[in-house]
Amino acid sequence: MQSVISVDLGSQSYQITIASDGLSQLGSLMTSLHLGKKVLLVSNPSIFKHYGQNAIVSLQGAGFEVTQCILPAGEQYKTATSLQRIYNAALEQRLERSSTMVALGGGVIGDMTGFAAATWLRGINVIQVPTSLLAMVDASIGGKTGINHPLGKNLIGAFHQPRLVLINPEVLKTLPAREFRAGMAEVIKYGVIWDAELFHQLEASKRLDQMRYVKPELLEEILKRSCQAKADVVSKDEKESNLRAILNYGHTIGHAVESLTGYRVVNHGEAVGIGMVAAGEIALELGMWDQKSNTRQLELIKKAGLPTQLPTALDIEAIIDTLQTDKKVQSGKVRFVLPTEIGVVTITDQVDGDVIRKVLAKMF
Repeated sequence: MQSVISVDLGSQSYQITIASDGLSQLGSLMTSLHLGKKVLLVSNPSIFKHYGQNAIVSLQGAGFEVTQCILPAGEQYKTATSLQRIYNAALEQRLERSSTMVALGGGVIGDMTGFAAATWLRGINVIQVPTSLLAMVDASIGGKTGINHPLGKNLIGAFHQPRLVLINPEVLKTLPAREFRAGMAEVIKYGVIWDAELFHQLEASKRLDQMRYVKPELLEEILKRSCQAKADVVSKDEKESNLRAILNYGHTIGHAVESLTGYRVVNHGEAVGIGMVAAGEIALELGMWDQKSNTRQLELIKKAGLPTQLPTALDIEAIIDTLQTDKKVQSGKVRFVLPTEIGVVTITDQVDGDVIRKVLAKMF
């Protein structure tokens, strides 16, 4: 499998390369970008154990000088403390403006490495090599980088586009089943917001909860169509002034759930699954879409093995309060991305608090 998708952003344009031998191509693909020789590879222990040496061999074979920074795995480590460790490694390595940080890992590693690259020496190169399904189809594309604040997710960040996104589907074979399901949440999201044909193909698959039940040709479609959807949206609206906000479908309530559970009870994809159920129910309450569409979405989320109910310990008013710290709040009003049909969504700030409370109460 080899596909190339372009993210068209003028002088900031780059390519998403999907290749089954992607890691071995890392060095040669980076050589073609005319980057400086110094590279800082950022990863976590489990990913580095599986794929770190392959990446280093490819980079050194192309003449790059490589050192690594290994950070603990997990959303709870997406903090200023971890960021400081990347800065320390950059300083020890004497990274220059022509140098490059390579993010080898899931969305957490990609977000932190991207933000470190955006802010080190006021901006150096970053290459994204995502190793989770969620990072492949979403987090690695589009230049959103950042870390979490103790009171909210991704509140500290910057837009910093990668020079290349390199996706090697083979690495998904070592991805834990729970993380695969988390990635499927973002794939379903693209089906609802942008690509009804992708949604239909997902519906036609008997199981989506583990990679071994997903046929290789469907996995190829999932990667290509999801990356193309993200590239299309980002190319039209890089800095989220309007259209790009639709990529936050399921994330408004999802982020609140993640934050209130300390990033330890549900992972990002599970939270997005819960958030999509809530968004569908809100749209139903407001008469924006029909029961059949809502049921189709709910059944697909269940088929992917994702939760559809809120964690029992959560408090509705705490969720409402947390929504006010969301990045999408404008003039004190929470903006929701809500579906009108499969493949089409709209953005609205006209969702009454009582409607949100009613929907959340149904979801325990």
